[in-house]
Amino acid sequence: MIKILLTGINGHMGAAVRKAVSNTENAKVAVGVDLNTAECDGIPVYSSFAEVTEKPDVIIDFSHPSVLDSLLEYAKENSVPCVICTTGLSKEQISKIEFYSKEIPVFFSANMSIGVNLIIDLVCRAAKILENNFDIEIIEKHHNQKLDAPSGTALAIADAISEAVSYNPEYTYDRHSVRKKRDAHEIGIHAVRGGTIVGEHSVIFAGTDEVIEVKHQATSKEVFAVGAVRAAIYLANQKPGLYAMSDLIANS
Repeated sequence: MIKILLTGINGHMGAAVRKAVSNTENAKVAVGVDLNTAECDGIPVYSSFAEVTEKPDVIIDFSHPSVLDSLLEYAKENSVPCVICTTGLSKEQISKIEFYSKEIPVFFSANMSIGVNLIIDLVCRAAKILENNFDIEIIEKHHNQKLDAPSGTALAIADAISEAVSYNPEYTYDRHSVRKKRDAHEIGIHAVRGGTIVGEHSVIFAGTDEVIEVKHQATSKEVFAVGAVRAAIYLANQKPGLYAMSDLIANS
């Protein structure tokens, strides 16, 4: 039985993870860390990692970027693998994740949905085939409470495409600020915020007289929770290193 320490246990994603774990035979949420320390489902909840007395096998983090430093320090000191699902991390924080992964197993992905990571693979293949003949645009849509824009997933898609093609694309976020024709090597990235949209990402390849669109739509937060739990089970027995959804998919 894999014992999970869940940060952000009393948040919306924390509830989704607890539900996903309840449907998993070989895992359980043993302890939580959250500013809201209300006990949930009999699971002890602490306001900081320093208070945790239980010994978890793996951490799932759905909290806030400000928690990252204390999370990584706790994970390193106690040799606990961690699945980092929090979004809106800075480049410096991502570099810190990479540094700590030399000491402990760390799973980090901009999006924990299996489906999203499959479309990343698909659009990379398409980008190689369509290179220099199709313009590439990325449109992401999320709920009106999301703080960061564009989404980390949209940027991850753009970065993956950039690695797949032979040229160095320029990311364009705001076309109205400059009146000029679209450059052939741009990747346009556009953010929409409204209502309760859970998450939608479309990649458009626009060529002469034809358009190809690859799209993923999440209709509930549970798809991210299920991915996180699968990642935690996978990571619990890995050696130190930085792991991503591509590793999980390859070993499924």
